[in-house]
Amino acid sequence: MPKPKMKMKGGAGPANFRKTIKRIFGLLRPFRGLFALVVVFIILGSIINVAGTFFIRTVIDDYIEIDNPDLKRFALALLVMGSIYLMGVITTFVYQRIMLTISAGILHKVRYDMFAHLQKLPIKYYDTHTHGEIMSRFTNDTDTMREMMSNAIPQLINSSITLVAVITGMIIFSPALTGIVFLVIIIMVAFVSRIGKISGKYFVKQQKSLGEVDGYIEELITGQKVVKVFCYEDTVKQRFGKINQELRHNATTASTAANILMPIMGNLSHILYALIAIVGSLFALNPQLGVTITTGTLITFLLLTRTVSNPITQIGQQLNNVLVALAGAERIFEIMDEKEEVDDGYVTLVNARIDESGNILESVERTGVWAWKHPHKADGTVTYKLLEGKVTFDNVLFGYEENRVVLNNISLYAKPGQKVALVGSTGAGKTTINNLINRFYDVPDGKIRYDDININKIKKADLRRSLGIVLQDTNLFTGTVMDNIRYGRLDATDEECIEAAKLANADSFITRLPEGYSTRLTANGANLSQGQRQLLSIARAAIADPPVLILDEATSSIDTRTEKLIEKGMDKLMEGRTTFVIAHRLSTIRNADAIMVMENGEIIERGNHDSLLAQKGKYYELYMGLLELS
Repeated sequence: MPKPKMKMKGGAGPANFRKTIKRIFGLLRPFRGLFALVVVFIILGSIINVAGTFFIRTVIDDYIEIDNPDLKRFALALLVMGSIYLMGVITTFVYQRIMLTISAGILHKVRYDMFAHLQKLPIKYYDTHTHGEIMSRFTNDTDTMREMMSNAIPQLINSSITLVAVITGMIIFSPALTGIVFLVIIIMVAFVSRIGKISGKYFVKQQKSLGEVDGYIEELITGQKVVKVFCYEDTVKQRFGKINQELRHNATTASTAANILMPIMGNLSHILYALIAIVGSLFALNPQLGVTITTGTLITFLLLTRTVSNPITQIGQQLNNVLVALAGAERIFEIMDEKEEVDDGYVTLVNARIDESGNILESVERTGVWAWKHPHKADGTVTYKLLEGKVTFDNVLFGYEENRVVLNNISLYAKPGQKVALVGSTGAGKTTINNLINRFYDVPDGKIRYDDININKIKKADLRRSLGIVLQDTNLFTGTVMDNIRYGRLDATDEECIEAAKLANADSFITRLPEGYSTRLTANGANLSQGQRQLLSIARAAIADPPVLILDEATSSIDTRTEKLIEKGMDKLMEGRTTFVIAHRLSTIRNADAIMVMENGEIIERGNHDSLLAQKGKYYELYMGLLELS
């Protein structure tokens, strides 16, 4: 029978305590030598600090309580005691410094592994998780792990060892007084346990609320223009006030529970101190009670009494931090455990050349000719097929959610070099076809073939490398204009990037920028107009020099004048390439070889511009409506 998952009461910890702890210690494995050294220094420091307290008894009983003490030996004893405490300070500094190195190394690996894994996740993951939610894993949750690694774990070890050493010393000095201490310790532990559960529960809620606040802020900063256009400032402030109030409540409750721990423990330690002072004095002044205790022993025991409450308090507080960190670690591991994008493809895209006999041969050097390298598992042979750009959909059925069909038995084909346009109302399924050609999603039924090869057999990276895509939403990255164009092909020269910009008619506005192609872009190209950003996106597709182009509302953000300027460039870009055009502006697709009219996930009309107008169907209505609007 499998063991049940250990879930802390009140939601104060991770859903699977043991598994999370095990994975965290797995992260410590590369640093196990340094961590062992930390433990040694912690043990050494704890023993040294307790030994310094023990030495006080010797100083009092051997030098202060006697007549005519040897002052030289007394000074030497004080020097030894000071040296002991100095060694304790040094060991504490050393282990804390080493632990900072370990925690920084672990967090470096965690962030890198998490980011690297994100690159392997399917588009579906990003479609179902907000950016702010993902970002909170990199910030809030990793910060709780940093606190645990650099502070909580060393403090727990230190406090545990100190507690054992102090109690051992108490037993050695006076078993009778130690019994009194144990009674108070039981009360202290009960308080720490109770308060720890309450504060731990709300510290976890605080982390969750903090993630929601961060996500909301990120969303509103991104959409600030929309907020201002629709005068939505007061509404978003009210909404932010609610989630910020929830964060305040959780943080206040967590901090209140944690902060009252110190006063309670402090008062209990004062009571314990007074109780030990009274009972110890009675023992010292009345030997007939059967307990012999010297002045030095009593004073040392009182110092140990003051010391014993500190590690108990520290353990309670650090256990809270550990529980919060474990909950944060589990959120991090949730991302790392997300299933990677499945890629069972084995057909790859290679540079090719054609010999005198017309045979296709693989080439190490870039030739400008591409071929599909197709290994056949049955007989172990390898065949090559030129990349031409033929795309075929055969009875494709697809839905983003179960029982919700987006594409219903779609069949279409695009011959090499053809321009195929997809038109229809929003939600008809046009962009979904783009997502399927890229294999952002896989089809549950039907076939999609690329150059007569099932795209499920083609490695996704090679498939996407053969496609050039211009999306409606343009994403530009922090860097120069040249860097953003080169994103389409990283080995492109500056001259090739400039030629691509000229092809897209972006060169004229780029050269007018303050630093031309070296102008630095930030905040997704906020210093450019929407049309200029789209032109750069088109130039990026041009530099990739793909056999198949997908233009998803590529000119939707470009004004009519700019659209006319780039028409010739776009025609050159599409020349000899299979092109899928998704457009609302029907004027941009009049010269398409084939136009597919979509509605409710089905192709209801197909033909060229003139034939569809002659049918006087849906396309005719759309086109006539466009003419009336214009």
